Amino acid sequence: MGAAPGPAFHALRLDGLQRDFGALNALKGLDLTIQRGEFIALLGPSGCGKSTALNCIAGLLPLTGGSIWLDERRIDTLRPEERGFGMVFQNYALFPHLTARRNIGFGLRMRGVPKPELERRVDAAIAMVRLESQSEKLPGQMSGGQQQRVAIARAVVVEPPLVLMDEPLSNLDAKLRIEMRQEIRRIHNQLGTTTIYVTHDQEEALSLADRIVVLRDGRIRQVGAPEELYARPAHLDVAEFMGYRTRLAARILARDGDVLTLDLGIGQLQGIEAAPIAGETATLALRPDDLQPVAEGTPHLRAQVEAVEFIGREFHGLARSARGDALHFRAAERPALGETLCLGADPRRVLAYPEMQP
Repeated sequence: MGAAPGPAFHALRLDGLQRDFGALNALKGLDLTIQRGEFIALLGPSGCGKSTALNCIAGLLPLTGGSIWLDERRIDTLRPEERGFGMVFQNYALFPHLTARRNIGFGLRMRGVPKPELERRVDAAIAMVRLESQSEKLPGQMSGGQQQRVAIARAVVVEPPLVLMDEPLSNLDAKLRIEMRQEIRRIHNQLGTTTIYVTHDQEEALSLADRIVVLRDGRIRQVGAPEELYARPAHLDVAEFMGYRTRLAARILARDGDVLTLDLGIGQLQGIEAAPIAGETATLALRPDDLQPVAEGTPHLRAQVEAVEFIGREFHGLARSARGDALHFRAAERPALGETLCLGADPRRVLAYPEMQP
């Protein structure tokens, strides 16, 4: 298998993608340009439109509006087989009566690839996904992780310009998911292909993607590198989805450059403005990793420990303020249930958003 898959292209462009299901607007004008060689994750909760977008790109769903372009070639009018993309499904979609080898070679046989070339490419794909010892087994004789490797090999053996993956790891256990994440990224790097990967798992998206596209209600909310979305979500709903579990109403007491002093009614913290705030009220967002016990003399919130779990090397806990606010925190030592803690955070990790966001 060559290092440059499929027909050469510089960019895939989604231009105002719309898809309606009756009165339901599943996609509401998506605009996105994906460069050749990128690994893009479409991330969001169930029903946000990410799988619909993938199926529209694949040609499995027609558009209601907008267009899809490979460079200057419009492709949304083409049938799925004419687009020539590779697709990896959540349920693997393998032929149960065909061996792994024959499943992998199916697309090449349909394209009429001569047998010597077909065998060479299938051998290379089997080696790439490290299934040499499993190649003559039927899918039913293989583990879920092995079946997923077969599905990936089948998608890439045709050397497509674009590989589309729809939650391919959701049926695997936690250990296999981590292993397969590493394999998928390794294969992407090895082939130099372009990949669009749908997931609802922020950890998957952060570990795999060059850029993450966060969707909500059929619209793109933010596009950026994993580090950017992790540290600086542009909207409160993006922050929530990226793991900012603690949300608190706050009043801005003072501004010193871009640092805000925030009164939360249960104590004070300093933070930064994650999105422009016009008034003097805000909503504060914090990751559990960033809120931790501090000395009483520093800005803090007071709360009583309700639950603690050991996650290896440290503890994650849930504390509740006298007002009833839930605060998710981490600690190096196990706190006692019922203990009252002073919880604080680095101001750069306390993000303040407008009280109400569109």
